[in-house]
Amino acid sequence: MYCNTRMHDFYYRRYQNQNQYQYQCVNNNCNCVGNKDTCTCSSSSLSSCFCEYKISIQTTLSPTTAVPNITLPDQCKSQEGCLQNVLDQIENITAQVLSVTTVKDILSVVFNTSEKISESSSSNPAVLASYGNRVLKTSEKLISTLVKPTDTSEGVNFTLASVEGQVFMVGPQVSLVKIPRLDTTNSSVDIDLIGIARNNTERSAAVAFMSYNTLENLLKPDFFNTSNDTIKTMMSTVISATLPKTTNTKLTKPVNFTLKHIREFDSNGSQSCVYWNVGEWIVDGCSVLKTNSSHTVCSCDHLSTFALIMQTSRPPESDSQLDLLNLVCVIVGLVFFSLALLTFALCQWSPGVNNVARINICISLLLAHLLFLLTQQFLSLIRPLKVLCAMISGLLHFLFLSGFVWMFIEAVLLFICVKNLSQISYKKREVLSSGFLCVIGYLVALVVVCVSVGLVPEGYGSEDCWIKKDKGFIWSFLGPVCVILALNIIIFIRIVFTLYSTLKNLNAEVSQMKQTKIMAFKTLAQCVILGCSWILGFFTNGSKVLEILFLILNSQQGTFIFLIYCVLNNKVRHLLTLYLKSGY
Repeated sequence: MYCNTRMHDFYYRRYQNQNQYQYQCVNNNCNCVGNKDTCTCSSSSLSSCFCEYKISIQTTLSPTTAVPNITLPDQCKSQEGCLQNVLDQIENITAQVLSVTTVKDILSVVFNTSEKISESSSSNPAVLASYGNRVLKTSEKLISTLVKPTDTSEGVNFTLASVEGQVFMVGPQVSLVKIPRLDTTNSSVDIDLIGIARNNTERSAAVAFMSYNTLENLLKPDFFNTSNDTIKTMMSTVISATLPKTTNTKLTKPVNFTLKHIREFDSNGSQSCVYWNVGEWIVDGCSVLKTNSSHTVCSCDHLSTFALIMQTSRPPESDSQLDLLNLVCVIVGLVFFSLALLTFALCQWSPGVNNVARINICISLLLAHLLFLLTQQFLSLIRPLKVLCAMISGLLHFLFLSGFVWMFIEAVLLFICVKNLSQISYKKREVLSSGFLCVIGYLVALVVVCVSVGLVPEGYGSEDCWIKKDKGFIWSFLGPVCVILALNIIIFIRIVFTLYSTLKNLNAEVSQMKQTKIMAFKTLAQCVILGCSWILGFFTNGSKVLEILFLILNSQQGTFIFLIYCVLNNKVRHLLTLYLKSGY
């Protein structure tokens, strides 16, 4: 037989010394031994006794101040029951003034308990809203006890993990023209407290500003009722502004709240400045004054509890047929990338720089498509691992960019081929070495990624483990891609004019004419491989046909490379024929 152990009986006592925590091992007709780590019965034969901890939070209070006695009783068997009991006790506090330390201690108990309730799956929306209302009410009551009379001006602030608060008081002899902005980590408020004080007969007023970091778990954004079926996201911390112990609370001008976005900003979303009205978020009297990718300024003509909620369209249901098509196309493309690399490695029919570019195009795109495919297949497991997700998006950025750089290098080499048909081998060895091209092919992409990380380190790791679209960071990829595509188009046009000029000046020798026609065909096909399919990606929004076409063309770059440089190459076919004959 072992006796029971009860934990966490909180109560406040009045002491004149600084804050302390005392742990006591107490008993009920039995011998209890222990300290703050253990508390057990000394005799295992006693089954009717129990041992428990009592943790005393001692606070510094003046002798004239009423001492709140906040206790979590032994019979508190559920988180909801504990919170209910604590809130009841706070509502019964009669003290008009409390110290900052006392207010912080009580708020810590309230929010630690409320967080556990919000995590409970059994809590229904009505219960969450009810507790949210009571937490707001008790929090505002507690922060009002920090207001005390002053002749000029005075400020009080505190910071906890779950809540931050600021109180500013002005008196009849205040010399300020306007009060300073009240700031918390994720929000701030501008209010004409001087004007409000002038409208009061006692010429004094106080504003209390609180920022709740976890209250959205109770006052969920889904309480914002709209006619459209949208996804609602809380884009800011929940904030509260009141005028405690102020007789005339009429505002002299609208109050402006600056709210920092705590989640990824979607430029296509619709933002609403809302306030809490008993059981729902509504927009009456509040509007968005201005916004950017990181902050939004809300203007309201009254004080209450506020938040910023963003509405976004619900994503279309996953198309299983399109997902299957994507999987099959990417796998087919990876197979042909591998075959092309194997062919380039075995068939050294024309060793030179051109081969280096083609091999590295295949390597970059093979790794990029393979990593992207694996990421999407295991996205539900990878997404919660924020660091891994960001690393994958950065690596994808590097691989796709290096593929584009190698495509540009291949276009330059093709231009040299057309420009100098008779002495291309000499030009290649003299001007463009393999090592030099490898440095360019990977260093350019690496520099772009490193600069992007340095400028916007949080830009990687979207919901799809790709580059985030907020703050224009997606242009760290689209910008270089657009430049390379534009340069490739310019090079292709130059190649066409060069070929036309060459055809006019050529003698009518059949071999030369045939060689030029083959070069023209390869140049046209290479233009498609170099990224023309990516241009289609800019126009796929809202078009299922274009999306499918883009998916097929972009995933089959390996197939195009294998067909043009391997299957349609006479020397490769000749070598493959020799291999097959030698096998018999």
